[in-house]
Amino acid sequence: MATDENTTQLPGRRRILLASLLGCVTPAWGASASASKLRIAAAWNDKNGHHIGVLARRAEGMLPVASVEVPTRAHGVLMEADGSLLAVARRPGDWMLRWYPGRSAPHWVWAEPGRAFNGHLVVAGGGKRLFSTETNLETGQGLIGVWDAQSLEKLDEWDTHGIDAHMMLMDGETLLVANGGVPTQPETGRIKRNLNTMASSLVRLDARSGALLGQWKLPDRRLSMRHMARNGSRVGIAMQAEHDLRAERDAAPVLALFDGDTLTLPDPVRVPGLAGYAGDIAAWDNGFAIGAPRANAVLRWRPDEGWLTPLALQDGCAIVSAGGPDFWASGSAKVLGVESDSGIMLNLPASLKIDNHWVLA
Repeated sequence: MATDENTTQLPGRRRILLASLLGCVTPAWGASASASKLRIAAAWNDKNGHHIGVLARRAEGMLPVASVEVPTRAHGVLMEADGSLLAVARRPGDWMLRWYPGRSAPHWVWAEPGRAFNGHLVVAGGGKRLFSTETNLETGQGLIGVWDAQSLEKLDEWDTHGIDAHMMLMDGETLLVANGGVPTQPETGRIKRNLNTMASSLVRLDARSGALLGQWKLPDRRLSMRHMARNGSRVGIAMQAEHDLRAERDAAPVLALFDGDTLTLPDPVRVPGLAGYAGDIAAWDNGFAIGAPRANAVLRWRPDEGWLTPLALQDGCAIVSAGGPDFWASGSAKVLGVESDSGIMLNLPASLKIDNHWVLA
């Protein structure tokens, strides 16, 4: 990435904005064709900093073909119908951007004073509106930011009826929101406080008005609901255990299921090193695939069979469904692909670390 030497001394926002004006983006979109059309949009860290962009399958493995530098770690990314990429900072971040890979400078949006982004976006209203999960930094209250999807102008914000609002999922004319429930304080960033007061919940909001239509909680207050994926009529929710004792975390479930009315827990999976920690989740066959970075594995669950034998993948986390039983998962220096029940392992550049999520581009 070419960078004017004067930009490297500027703090966060100013340096990124100036870099954008100077055209400091990787102009390799549309590089030489390969035998595979696989392209995945993601956020990553490497020796040069934080980036969002697109990786493509090449003979050497999965390689970046377009990227742009961002001020801090990104988290969730979205590919829009027109080919643009939306990305947002992980909590407690202050930036969001839209970028047409390799074609123009990014359009930056900064959080309002007293607000922080929590890492996830979703498009709604037939593409007319954009929702973001946010936090009120003064009160800790979870919020949904409502944005004009074209101009990225903020229109409104809604209460999520919980704290630590994380991932969202559109469900018809309603919005499902996972409130992680983990208390933090603005002055300490992501440091967790007073876990005995945890209150994770799944809420359903009217996607037109923000009105609360339903709220569901699990009996175990130390289970934090974070990421979601839909498969047919069933929503899978990946969770992270926040128990004090290692034995309790080891025994904790990492998957909850929601059928539209009831929140349930399948039998927990027993995997060495799992520690009650699930990363990304994606629809898989008639069930779900879950990244388990602490167990160095990808987990798979089917409603008729329960948990299948884990697939080994060092630091396995980000997962994207490729339809039916096929998916792609990121790990440490490797990408695991499952196509027609056959496993494919591709290389990633050694210095490149994919963040928690990626999507097909």
